[in-house]
Amino acid sequence: MVKAKKYIVQKQFDGLPKSTDLKIVEEELPPVKDGEFLAEAVYLSVDPYMRAIITQSKNSDYPVGKHIVAPFGWRTHTISTGGPFPIGLPKAWIIPDPEGLPLSFYLGVLGMTGNTAYFGFLEICKPKPGETVVVSGAAGGVGSIVGQIAKIKGCKVIGIAGSDAKGKWLVNDLKFDHFINYKDPKFKEKLEELTPKGVDCYFDNVGGQISSEVLHRMNKHGRISVCGSISTYNDKEVKAGVVQSDIVSKQLKMEGFMVYQWWDRWMEGIEQNKRWIKEGKLKCSETVTKGFENTLKAFVDMLQGGNTGKAIVQI
Repeated sequence: MVKAKKYIVQKQFDGLPKSTDLKIVEEELPPVKDGEFLAEAVYLSVDPYMRAIITQSKNSDYPVGKHIVAPFGWRTHTISTGGPFPIGLPKAWIIPDPEGLPLSFYLGVLGMTGNTAYFGFLEICKPKPGETVVVSGAAGGVGSIVGQIAKIKGCKVIGIAGSDAKGKWLVNDLKFDHFINYKDPKFKEKLEELTPKGVDCYFDNVGGQISSEVLHRMNKHGRISVCGSISTYNDKEVKAGVVQSDIVSKQLKMEGFMVYQWWDRWMEGIEQNKRWIKEGKLKCSETVTKGFENTLKAFVDMLQGGNTGKAIVQI
């Protein structure tokens, strides 16, 4: 018998999650049945994903020793048939040969995070060389990749993030053209200054007032890819922004997406991002927290913008 540790919710979050909202409990797992396998967590993402190694298996599709990525949640061990999963993922996927790259990348740039950037930006924004691209949440796992892909495609890129240290990283290391701190009281004026020809593409990770200001700068027939709204995730009430006037008057295209709509092309994004890494065109950063018991802390830090690049937990 294997004992698993997992997080359970004790209390509905009120604002940012607190340590008293969740607790770690143990459960004894039953024996593995035909068609199942036992996976042991190696890395956790602070969203619902994890990279695990298969330690027992009675499923020929998932051999012992293979590493997989699956939405098993915050737990150390899981028995599974491999999917499908309620969030839309058809099945747990086996990690291909990492070719010398860290396995943790498959929770980030070579996994859902990288494909969110790759497909969500290229398929919806369809950038053209010379266009101006704005990325909010630019120092996060997805945003930092979007900005680099935009540079690869020949665009001018402006990243929005919450600290000057992150801004220096975006400009100096990732080669964004410009950075704006959204906490700057002159944010609106700086956005206008840096976009004299307007904005053609906006990749939105944050929502809220920041996004309203960017929409005001959009050019006619601009494209907006809506990936998330992290600025409002902990609000008790939804704060509506008035965006319709800009969408109508500028004939904007604004589209939300779920990355698994491109499941049939999943490995395309991973292989392309891997090539860009090996060519030195795509750089990756991870904020790694060690210890299963520190998962909640890593999650809260991520919500508050404490991470640079992908936030993961090493078990």
